[in-house]
Amino acid sequence: MSATPQAPAPAAKASFKFPFWAQIVTGLALGVLFGWLAKSQDISWLGTTLEQIGDIFIQLLKLAVAPLVFFAILVSITNLRKVNNAARLASRTLLWFMITSLIAVGIGLAIGLLTNPGAGTGLTPQDGKLPKHHGSWLDFLTGIVPKDIVTPFTELNVLQIVFLAAVAGIAALKLGTKAQPVLTLAESVLELLQKALWWVIRLAPIGTVGLIGTAIATYGWDLIGKYATFTADVYIGSALVMFGVYPLLLATVAKVNPLQFFKGAWPAIQLAFVSRSSVGTMPVTQKVTERLGVPREYASFAVPFGATTKMDGCAAIYPALAAIFIAQIFDVQLGIKEYVLIAFVSVVGSAATAGLTGATVMLTLTLSTLGLPLEGVGLLMAIDPILDMMRTATNVAGQAVVPVIVSAREGILDKRAYAAASSSPLDDVTPEDPARTPVAVAA
Repeated sequence: MSATPQAPAPAAKASFKFPFWAQIVTGLALGVLFGWLAKSQDISWLGTTLEQIGDIFIQLLKLAVAPLVFFAILVSITNLRKVNNAARLASRTLLWFMITSLIAVGIGLAIGLLTNPGAGTGLTPQDGKLPKHHGSWLDFLTGIVPKDIVTPFTELNVLQIVFLAAVAGIAALKLGTKAQPVLTLAESVLELLQKALWWVIRLAPIGTVGLIGTAIATYGWDLIGKYATFTADVYIGSALVMFGVYPLLLATVAKVNPLQFFKGAWPAIQLAFVSRSSVGTMPVTQKVTERLGVPREYASFAVPFGATTKMDGCAAIYPALAAIFIAQIFDVQLGIKEYVLIAFVSVVGSAATAGLTGATVMLTLTLSTLGLPLEGVGLLMAIDPILDMMRTATNVAGQAVVPVIVSAREGILDKRAYAAASSSPLDDVTPEDPARTPVAVAA
């Protein structure tokens, strides 16, 4: 009797997964290459194509910003009703936002005073020009309240959208169960927006080619060389905050392993570097923050709040360095009073940056407070896209660090989840992730 033939074991499928970080790095390399070709070989169609690719990617991100901010803030405020000691958590979050901002602006000032970024650049006041968008304390205070409901969304005034969402959220809390149908709808719309934004996020490697390529093709290395010291200062200052201050706070205050934080938060940080938008990165930031062990109810408040107000890169390091840079170009002496004012503006005026690409409004707010010429903003516009990548990455890292610190201090951080977030590729951080069991917030 012959033995029954056995089916051959299926051959193991060789699978190769191109990780998202590698896609981003590839996009950076291709962007530099194509940008250099367009500039050096004077290939106009290539430069135009790169610009269009970058513009479309940023426009897709901005398309979701207004409704995303509104519903994220609305839902985050109403989610606080599920958390014990919500007022304490909110106040602690704001306190740590302020503390880290003060540290960041101090580092920015120290680096600027040590390196004199405006000296020897060859730039003159005549090279500057008035910015299209100004910022002043009067504009900031009066601009919070919109004149109507529609304009903030059509003009993408994020600060006014935050105001409307906060009013709606507080009103919903006061109404209680009567507002539940509206809240259910808001949560569903927010999920829909996050899903749609995720599709845009997946295009980030292609967008990177266009954004980096355009920067190189438009400005070239010669112009970038004039800002070498200033550019290095922004990158070094941001790196010191992101890889020095944050790990120190995580190790000493939160008493957790800083390396675990960066392994878990890296998907959001790398996307922020490319997209140059804290708000556009917000869904990923919130997801990785939850995966780091922060309770979902608290993360859904802290991350949207941070995405519109917590800007250590754009609103602390950068304005401090820019003020010193512009003062040196225009030969204006800064003293102790001016440095204190820079710190004050950085802590109080961060909301003016509002999570969008660029930091022009925040910079004009700082310059107007110090009495420096606003034409100085024009000196920095050419180099701004290169600077904005590192600034935004620092912003988003801080927006994830603070909830971890607060959660650890309040005893609500899930240490097992934090330890398990040792490797969180962006491919896994999707809206379909199952909800992690929330950690009970201590009374």
